[in-house]
Amino acid sequence: MSETNEQRQERQQKDILEVELAVSRWLRVGVVLSAAVIIVGLVLFFMEGSSGYPGSSYPHSLPDIVSGIASFKPYAVITAGLILLILTPVLRVAISIWVFVREGDKLYTGITTLVLLILIISFILGKA
Repeated sequence: MSETNEQRQERQQKDILEVELAVSRWLRVGVVLSAAVIIVGLVLFFMEGSSGYPGSSYPHSLPDIVSGIASFKPYAVITAGLILLILTPVLRVAISIWVFVREGDKLYTGITTLVLLILIISFILGKA
């Protein structure tokens, strides 16, 4: 017994809805997690009364941020939360690639992969 065209379309619509719900959940998790990290950094800032760094300096590189988090430096924790917030939509693009591959849509897989590569290159070049 083969699947009718109507059943196939219904199954595809159900799959699309499930993927959209999963993507929206990941976006929510990313935003809530980044907000929680930023709030922790703000609490540390108000408790310590300083950024944890001398003068008007702050962490510039990922190793600086990681070591600052390990030392509970408020600006490093806040910066980590901001990085999580920036990476949330990037995760959405990566999930979209997986969805398009799963659907067998080569055009959108290629376009979305190009978008992800542009995002990654912009992060690398933005640091220079």
